[in-house]
Amino acid sequence: MTAVSGQRPTAADPAVAGQAAEEDLRALFGQSIAVFASLAGPAHLVETANRAFFAAIGEERARTGVELAELMPELAGQGFIALLDQVYRTGEPYTGRDVRVVLGTGPHAREAFFDFTYEPRRDAGGNVTGIRVIGVETTQVKHAQHLMAEHRALVEQIARQAPLTEVLDGMARCIEDLAPQEVLVSVLLADPDGRHLRHGAAPSLPDFYNQAIDGIATGEGIGSCGTAAHRRQPVIVTDIATDPFWDDFRQLADQAGLAACWSTPILARDGALLGTFAMYHRTPRAPQETDLALARVFAGTAALAIERHHIEQAKLAAEARAKAAHDELAKAVRAERELRAEAEERAAAAAELAARMRAAAAAQAATPRPEHCQLGGTSGCTAPAEIKIADSWGDSAWGCPIHVEEAILNVRSVFIASEELGGLAAYLNR
Repeated sequence: MTAVSGQRPTAADPAVAGQAAEEDLRALFGQSIAVFASLAGPAHLVETANRAFFAAIGEERARTGVELAELMPELAGQGFIALLDQVYRTGEPYTGRDVRVVLGTGPHAREAFFDFTYEPRRDAGGNVTGIRVIGVETTQVKHAQHLMAEHRALVEQIARQAPLTEVLDGMARCIEDLAPQEVLVSVLLADPDGRHLRHGAAPSLPDFYNQAIDGIATGEGIGSCGTAAHRRQPVIVTDIATDPFWDDFRQLADQAGLAACWSTPILARDGALLGTFAMYHRTPRAPQETDLALARVFAGTAALAIERHHIEQAKLAAEARAKAAHDELAKAVRAERELRAEAEERAAAAAELAARMRAAAAAQAATPRPEHCQLGGTSGCTAPAEIKIADSWGDSAWGCPIHVEEAILNVRSVFIASEELGGLAAYLNR
């Protein structure tokens, strides 16, 4: 290249070429979504960084001219400053893939993932003068992969008909783990009439809170969940302390340490109310679009689980009714068979008795009438034999009225056998 008077020096000057390359990199990454920072010296002084870098570490820390360890003290305990020292000392670049880093400290700390490179900067003599940090945040991709894996596991649970409480509890814990900021998840299930909501799952909410809201009515202004169920639309309450929907529950929420609640109705395919899916926060907060998307995804998953549960419950109830009907029918058939058998036995007994009576009557007809009573027992009776009696077994005898009366009173199966002698009329007129 040939230098032109009045124009910028050419790359023939190594120092100038290095400076120009650095300026080109700054211009290239200035508006990029890729993270870029240029560090100088063994202390890794932040000379420059693009917006994406400061957005990743927190806009409140957007300044240059300060050592990286001072700007981001949380990096030291995670080994990143040691890696920078290594690259500066050896001159060998370092590349990391899907590396986890915790940015910030305390309640504002967040988990993030990056693909990044630590590339040494050199002067004209080839000496390392600093390090360029170039990276791309992969947190959303990592979370999306985790979300897909967890969602797939939940769908598999539903497919193998795992208990509804197990599915909902697992779903709640999954969302609490996936959310970048602390969130407490609750799932309420609608009664069949859609007028009340019952506890479904809320692994991180205190028991007293779950018990207090179990059975709340659906209706306008009844908290976030009651209102969302009534409207069949999401209800976002960013500050429980001031929202009128929470007038009746504000003290309870304060006791549980809850400051915001976003509720999404869980609807069946035909639009029927199945329940609500709520995300609670301990500080007032408005949702981002990613939060709303997460709520929609898992409200749909919960709907699938609940509908499947209802189908299984209806199937079990139908099977129970069918079994009860079958058992009743079998019982009736057994009773009918028993009655028929009993009737047949009685008919057979009656036929046998009739036959025996006919045989006894024939035998008695040929037997002459005795002169004296045969019912006097061992002592005998000299009274004239006036009345003939018999029993169902075919036994018969003649007796006087006194002993016949005694026999009829004491032997249940005895009856007067001869009408020709006057029968009962003869006895009554004795």
